[in-house]
Amino acid sequence: MSMKKIIYTLAVLAASQTLFAQQDSTQTNNLNTVIVTANKFEQKQQETGKVLTVITQQQLEQNSGRSLTELLNEQTGIVINGANNNLGTNQSISIRGASDANTLILIDGVPAYDASGITSQFDINYININQVERVEILKGAQSTLYGSDAVAGVINIITKKKGIKPIDGYASLSAGSYGTINTAAGINGSRNGWQYNAGYSYMHSNGFSEAYDSTGKAGFDNDAYTQQSLNASVGYDAGKGFSIRAYSHLDMYKAGIDEGAFTDAKNYNLNDKDLQVGTTAGYSFGKNKLIFNYQYNRVNRSFIEDSIDGQSYQNGMYKGYSHFAELYGNFQISNNAELVAGTDFRHNSTDQSYLFVYAGTPYPSPPLGADSAKTNQEGLYASFILHNISNFTFEFGGRVNHHSIYGWNGTYSFDPSYKIDEHFKLYGSIASAYRVPSLYQLYGEYGNRNLKPEQSQSYQGGVQFTSKVFTARVTWFKRDINDVIYFYTDPSTYASQYQNADEQRDNGVEAELQATLSKRVNITANYTYVDGKISTASDFTGKDTTLYNLYRVPRNVFNLQVNVQPAKGLYLAVHFKTVSSHEEPAYLAPPIKVDGYYTIDLHAEYAVMKQLKLFSDFMNITNQQYFDILGYNSKRFNFMAGVRVNL
Repeated sequence: MSMKKIIYTLAVLAASQTLFAQQDSTQTNNLNTVIVTANKFEQKQQETGKVLTVITQQQLEQNSGRSLTELLNEQTGIVINGANNNLGTNQSISIRGASDANTLILIDGVPAYDASGITSQFDINYININQVERVEILKGAQSTLYGSDAVAGVINIITKKKGIKPIDGYASLSAGSYGTINTAAGINGSRNGWQYNAGYSYMHSNGFSEAYDSTGKAGFDNDAYTQQSLNASVGYDAGKGFSIRAYSHLDMYKAGIDEGAFTDAKNYNLNDKDLQVGTTAGYSFGKNKLIFNYQYNRVNRSFIEDSIDGQSYQNGMYKGYSHFAELYGNFQISNNAELVAGTDFRHNSTDQSYLFVYAGTPYPSPPLGADSAKTNQEGLYASFILHNISNFTFEFGGRVNHHSIYGWNGTYSFDPSYKIDEHFKLYGSIASAYRVPSLYQLYGEYGNRNLKPEQSQSYQGGVQFTSKVFTARVTWFKRDINDVIYFYTDPSTYASQYQNADEQRDNGVEAELQATLSKRVNITANYTYVDGKISTASDFTGKDTTLYNLYRVPRNVFNLQVNVQPAKGLYLAVHFKTVSSHEEPAYLAPPIKVDGYYTIDLHAEYAVMKQLKLFSDFMNITNQQYFDILGYNSKRFNFMAGVRVNL
């Protein structure tokens, strides 16, 4: 038996043994954590039947030497291609096997877009983990409350805000492999109704070659990365139920990149900036609450490649502008019934230009201007929540959406749950969702103004068990997407265009476990299986061709983490991950099989005093060489160590 199989078997056995743990232990789980993402208002996690995971502030602080995507990549059902590659690599987020465009990123509950991108997916590279208070991951179709792109799920990144004391703050410094340094500092507080927060973070890494040198002799250069983030907010609680907060986030990074898989580039650089400015206001009356959100988001991306041999030159500039406004309310109809209802408006526009020069001959692409490359969306939604009626909870709602190009579409959701007893809960969901075409897919050089939105139908169901010792959850899911937007090239003329044609069918199972064996030992484990296929009508036979197409998504992913507190102030965590093989797409050829792998990480932290912690992370300690994206390097053995101070 191979070493990988031995480790995998031992990990599964270790997880299964927690089912027989001491029944008199005290459970520490997240079920009493207050969440907002499930229904857009505050409630305890155990009060919803939706499949939601919370990454707490404590977990984030225990991973402050890492990137946010590395931590997200360990969560149930999530695969992020690029999370373990060189910093600055494109981060492709997949929830339950769906393409990255089917995951909606929220910042403090507000949708975040890159209106200049091919798919409008927000670049999570902008977010420094030190600026985040917690993360809420909501899986399944969520377009009823959150609109476009919430097909496979929602990731709500909740940033740090007010402090409890008049003056509070933190600072951290870490350094490690690849010449990496990560620093952050912030101050916050509250007094006499006023609340404030300001933070700054800086990260730099000399990095390593983004592309893999298959010969080992080509002398690929290192691709460096520099990131800076600045955020500030101020709020005021005026009393009588009224509060208001204004905020801004400025995030930017520079990254060296390579030409492609297995291909180096000596002078190829990205410069990305994202500015978010907004306000949120709330008014409470009785048990009811109204919320107003407005946000302006501007993305400015550019890249330059100046070939060292003077033969080629590329220069691309992409600007995206997004406005989001929303008014919604949470209304207490009775002790057992609530209504969430609201309306939102989204405006996206883009400016783009691209120039390619080869051997002195320019090949420019047609530019796009924000005055013409733009769309509007208006949505109206409502969701009813009926609590604890004979141990049943029902959530059902719908949305109508109007798009300025294709017109009207709608969604619905039905999420029942049943509490069998104090330990067992059954839950399920039948819901639809949608993803609108991006500006590039509508207006770009391969654009198609006749594109329809992707429409999906999702199903999920499962059982959750909770005791003083452990919490376990098993979820089955199925997702069908029609009118999939894909890039089509005519085999005769080679003319290309975005079109609607294919049908995507995905399904799978998730299993999660959290167990407290004693006051000093805690174990968490999760396993995800996904399968998927796409059906395409043949131009020659008229019949459908069906094939597996979850490229770069492994069918099987298993995570196991053992947390130990051997002495007061000392915390240790060992994380094991194993990933099965996956398929890599190949142009005009069968897909390429990429081997699976395993990694082992070790985290240690020591509280010197209440306000001072030392920490270290040792990742991939067995120095595995593996590929999440064929032809691009992943991190071998690496480490980070540092100090964190809380005022």
